Amino acid sequence: MLSEQLINSLNNSLNQTLDIQNIAPVAGGDIHQVWLLTTAQTQWFLKVNRVSSAPVFAAEALALERIQQSKTIHCPSVIAQGETDQQAWLLMDYLQLTHRGDDFKRGQALAAIHRTTHREFGWEQDNFIGHTPQRNAWQQDWLDFYRQQRLEPQLALTLQKGASRRLLAKGQQLTENLAVFFEHYKPVPSLLHGDLWAGNSAFTVQGEPVIYDPASYYGDRETDIAMTELFGGFSPAFYQGYNQAWPLDAGYQQRKPLYNLYHVLNHFNLFGGHYQHQAEQLIDDLLSQL
Repeated sequence: MLSEQLINSLNNSLNQTLDIQNIAPVAGGDIHQVWLLTTAQTQWFLKVNRVSSAPVFAAEALALERIQQSKTIHCPSVIAQGETDQQAWLLMDYLQLTHRGDDFKRGQALAAIHRTTHREFGWEQDNFIGHTPQRNAWQQDWLDFYRQQRLEPQLALTLQKGASRRLLAKGQQLTENLAVFFEHYKPVPSLLHGDLWAGNSAFTVQGEPVIYDPASYYGDRETDIAMTELFGGFSPAFYQGYNQAWPLDAGYQQRKPLYNLYHVLNHFNLFGGHYQHQAEQLIDDLLSQL
């Protein structure tokens, strides 16, 4: 249950005394504790973690606000955020969700998000992918951004997490040759979800597509599409809808494993296990194309 200190923090942030009628845990969170708060007037979705997670919640709140400002797809509205001596929290409106909906429409909505562009690659602040820090300094060149702020930090972290030096050496060879995959392709800086697996997208009960738990920045739109294929969960209609709205470049299939390598490396750095082998296999396959 929620501590009295946390409830007082909520009350102070909202400048009211909440008439909480029920507090129920919500299943499915991999990193945070999640609660459904029912008051006399409404229902809210509350994320809670250690106080060290306050920057993670602040980054998530900013990304949700930017997605809302794009007016392209539904996402939770941020109500408030705060912290106690021991816990950080993020309060959002509660959306009743289902995994059944119009996937064609979801694909078109994602293409609309991606048409929200910027003059450079990056974000207004660093943020997180899971709990891993994610650098976002503004850069003009996508290859430099992806090499220096995505692949190289994850590769360096693998040594601290117990991976073999062989993985790092192969990864460095790959990062030195990224230009091979971009000889005829120049991406634009698109507004991204940044962590778009099936668990971070659903539909309202009215059938509207929804995204949440973003790790947003401006980058190559193919990175979002690639991650939707990494763990599955999106139907053929989703890709049909996306490509009707904004067709993918012909070289996407060659770049897809390059983009998914970032997330596989991050999964190894977060969870360990078989992800090291999966990362090495991806790197070997990519190196074979050089």
